[in-house]
Amino acid sequence: MRKFKKVYIEITNICNLKCNFCPSSSLKRTLKFMNPEQFTHVIEKVKPHTNHIYFHLMGEPFLNKNLGTFLDISAEHDLKVNITTNGTLIQKVKEKLLNKKALRQINISLHSFEANDINNDLNTYVRNITDFIKEATETTDVICAIRLWNMSTEELKASNDMNDDILTMLEEQLSLNIRLSDELQNSQNIKLKDRVYLNMAEKFEWPDMDRDVIDENVFCYGLRDQIGVLVDGTVVPCCLDSEGNIPLGNIFESTVEEIIEGERAKNMYDGFSRRCAVEELCKRCGYAKRHKK
Repeated sequence: MRKFKKVYIEITNICNLKCNFCPSSSLKRTLKFMNPEQFTHVIEKVKPHTNHIYFHLMGEPFLNKNLGTFLDISAEHDLKVNITTNGTLIQKVKEKLLNKKALRQINISLHSFEANDINNDLNTYVRNITDFIKEATETTDVICAIRLWNMSTEELKASNDMNDDILTMLEEQLSLNIRLSDELQNSQNIKLKDRVYLNMAEKFEWPDMDRDVIDENVFCYGLRDQIGVLVDGTVVPCCLDSEGNIPLGNIFESTVEEIIEGERAKNMYDGFSRRCAVEELCKRCGYAKRHKK
C-alpha cells in the first residue's frame, strides 16, 4: 500500500481575504464547508496512506466552525495535523487550537497582509500572531512557521519595504537577539526560537489553464509524496490544483487505493518519473520548475 508524506484536506474553500497571488478569490467551484461526518469519512480513507494531514488547499481553515472537532477526530485516528492560515483569525480560534493532541504545526502566511485592505493596522496584525506564537510555544509543543512568500527573485535579500517592517516587528515582539534582515542574506530559512521558524521565498506562477505553457520537462512530488482532497471529496495530485482540473476520483465514492491506481494517476506518476508533465495544468505550473533537475 502506497504511503504519502502528507495528504492535504480542504476543510473549506472559502476565504476571508482576496490575495492577488492566490486563486482562492476567483474560484469557479461551489463554495462550501466540510462537515464532521464528511471529514471523518475522509480521515478513515486516508489514514492507511499517511501519518500527516494538512488543512490546506484553498480557503482559510479557521473559518470552519468545526475546526476543534476536526482536530479531535484526527487525534482519535493518530494523525498529526499541519494548518496553513493567513493568521487574521488566530486569536479568535486559539482555544480550539491550544492543547490539541493532533496539532503539530501552524504555518502563518504573513504576506497575506500586503495583498488586502485589512482593517487592522500591520502592527496589530503581527502582534496578534506573535502573541499566539508565544503562548503556543510556552504551553504546547506546537511548531510555528512564519512565511513571507512574496519576494521576487531579485528581492530575496529582504529589500521589500513591508517585509522590512514585519521583520523589525518580529524582532521586537519575539524579543530576538538577531537582525533578521542580516540573517536573510545567508539563508531563506531561519530558526528564531525553539519551535519557531521564519521561511522566505520568491513568488511563483500558480498553475492556470489559461496561461501559456511554462515547461513540459519537469519533476513534481504530486502523487509521489502527496495528494489533496478538495472540500467536495475530489482527489487531486497536489495542493496547487485549485479548481480540481485534474480530478483523479472522489474519496466519497472510491478508496484511495482505487484512485491512485487509476489510469490517469498512473500516467502522471510515470510521466514525472521521466521528468515529463503529461497533464496540461502541470505544464503551466511555475512551482514545478523548482523541482526541475
